[in-house]
Order: sequence, then C-alpha cells, then structure tokens
Amino acid sequence: MKCPECDADLNIPEDAAVGEIVSCSDCGADYEISKKDGPTVEIKEAETVGEDWGE
Repeated sequence: MKCPECDADLNIPEDAAVGEIVSCSDCGADYEISKKDGPTVEIKEAETVGEDWGE
C-alpha cells in the first residue's frame, strides 16, 4: 500500500487490527486502519487530538 501523502510504501503488518495507527517512514504521516478484509486494508488519516490545558 502507498502513502497518500508522499507515495512511499507503507509497512502494514499482516496482524494489524482495525483502529491501529500506522506511520509512513518517509514523511511521518499517521494513518488509522479503518477496514480490513483479508489482505485488503483501507486507511484514513489519523485524527490528532490536541492537548487539553484545562481551559
């Protein structure tokens, strides 16, 4: 699978589960596995949660 950001190869382990986060080793973009059906894997951009400073 290719990184949507930089087109590098994404290394997704065979035992990866839905909801797991994978990172691109080239550009550092994070993706969440949104669907997995055998060898077919769909990813979406991982949501980044901002830090809550108690405001």
